[in-house]
Amino acid sequence: MHDHVKAMKVLAQGTVIPATPLALDAQRNFDERTQRLLMRYYLNCGVGGIATAVHSTQFSIRDPKINLFERVATVVKEEIELFEQQKEKSIVGVCGVCGPIEQALGEAELAKRLGYDAVLLSPGGLNHLSEDEMLERTRQVAAVIPVIGFYLQRAVGGRLFSYDYWQSLCEIEGVVAIKCASFNRYTTLDVAR
Repeated sequence: MHDHVKAMKVLAQGTVIPATPLALDAQRNFDERTQRLLMRYYLNCGVGGIATAVHSTQFSIRDPKINLFERVATVVKEEIELFEQQKEKSIVGVCGVCGPIEQALGEAELAKRLGYDAVLLSPGGLNHLSEDEMLERTRQVAAVIPVIGFYLQRAVGGRLFSYDYWQSLCEIEGVVAIKCASFNRYTTLDVAR
């Protein structure tokens, strides 16, 4: 049985949490067997967590025509739980969450139902929202499942957030960490401070 408390202690102590690539066959269809093997490889290498539905698995799996979000998230979580049972080790399960509030809440509910410990809440595609609207989105998702905030910086399509935004984000109950793609050391310092 997965222990969320132990997993959150692993996160708080600091660990490596790679983002899963999406395993496809030669016809560009989901290759579940290879996906499971890749998860076992990461886990046997000693990672402290696995993040899925983020980075290279973030975008296409949510497309209704492809419809792989739940399937990929399920496969990854099953492999985490199998490894935990075999090795008696707690692994942090992180599921990416994207989109406006309604989509983000739906994905967060699914992640919680599957047994993930936290969600990585992407700000991608939401540059039109104010900082207050982004904070409200975070509050609503954090009421469902712990949130890892994400500083997607301008170099990779994100936006500049103020120091006050980061301070307010850190004050939200349920925000447990922040992932920072540190392309600019000065804006990264706002998060670190």
